[in-house]
This record gives sequence, C-alpha cells and structure tokens, in this order.
Amino acid sequence: MMVSLGCLAVIPFVIVPSALASSAGGCQLQGTANFSPGLNASAQPFSYNFGGNLSGCQSSEAGVPTSGAVEAGKTLAEPVKNAITGATDTVTYQEPISSGNGSCGSSTTSGSALITWADGTHTVMAYTTTGALAAVNLSGSVAPSLTLTAVNAQEGDPTTFTIATNRFAGDSASGLLLFQPPDPTACSTSTGATTAAISGAVSLSG
Repeated sequence: MMVSLGCLAVIPFVIVPSALASSAGGCQLQGTANFSPGLNASAQPFSYNFGGNLSGCQSSEAGVPTSGAVEAGKTLAEPVKNAITGATDTVTYQEPISSGNGSCGSSTTSGSALITWADGTHTVMAYTTTGALAAVNLSGSVAPSLTLTAVNAQEGDPTTFTIATNRFAGDSASGLLLFQPPDPTACSTSTGATTAAISGAVSLSG
C-alpha cells in the first residue's frame, strides 16, 4: 500500500473470470477499505478490512457473471444447525483479517478475499500487494476455500464455517488499484488515514 500527494493506495483486489490458461477478462472495482491503526508517515504493522462492488466484468469465457461483490476481513451471518438442539441458528462468522506493514508512503500486505458473483457462486483468492506512489500492484491465486471463525456461537453451533471456491478454480489475478482517503491531509496526522476509497481494474491471464 502506498500514499503520495494525499492519495492512499491499499491492497484489496478482485479476480476476473477465466476458464482456460489462454483466456482473459476484467472487472471494474469500487469500494472502501478501513485500516487499524490509521496509516501516516511512520511505518508500522496494520490490519484492514475491505468491501466493494464489481461491475462491467468481461471475459472470453461465455456465461460469466458481469457483476459481483468482493470483501476481506468482514463478518458474515450464516444459518447453521445446532448439534444439540437441532434448531437453525444464525451465527456471525469472522473472515480472516488482512494485514500489512508500512506507511502512507509504501507498504506490503497479504490476505484472503471472498468474491460472491451475481449468480451466487464464490471465488476465494489469496493475494499479496506492493505499493508505489498512488498505486498498488496486486497478484493472487484462487484458493480452494476460506474458513471463517464464529464470534457469537452458542453451545452446539459450529465454531467455524467454510466457503468453497466453485467458480474459476486454478486461476490467477493481477491488477492496479488506486486509493484515496476522504481527507487528503490525514496521512500527516498522528491518527492517520483510517479509511480510503478504492477504484481500479483487474485483469486475469493464464
């Protein structure tokens, strides 16, 4: 993640659809990232979450969804069966928290993101990023699944919840994203930039 001239660049990303090594595609991304602690001029470890929408997705593979959503480090409410009562409980599960090290000037990060396509299918992506100026380069590969941990499970509820990749298994992604905090001067404060808008495009090739 990098920031320059008031523009904060961070890591979340999106995958674009492909079925064959020779195919390619792309999506537009608009979203928001949140950092803890906020990023300023001093390098330090940090964690973050992210959520955004994918639109205008195009691919050389027929029948691919043209939109979806991507997130990392968020919580999901899932209906699960209680092993003791047999009832269906709604349990909140925490996605793995993404992390990095750096400042508004430069950083590296890594994490896992969950993409939910418009047709209800999922893609789990493991990724890393490096930043330069107001841009962040990302690379990633599709993972088989993502395991979430319960934050409010009752006795008998599953303590973990696993979401499996069922679209674009074996693919990889790369892209360039731009990030900008709502207050351009936040990076010069002790609190730092705690949130930033993200926009950009990601392409996939085999």
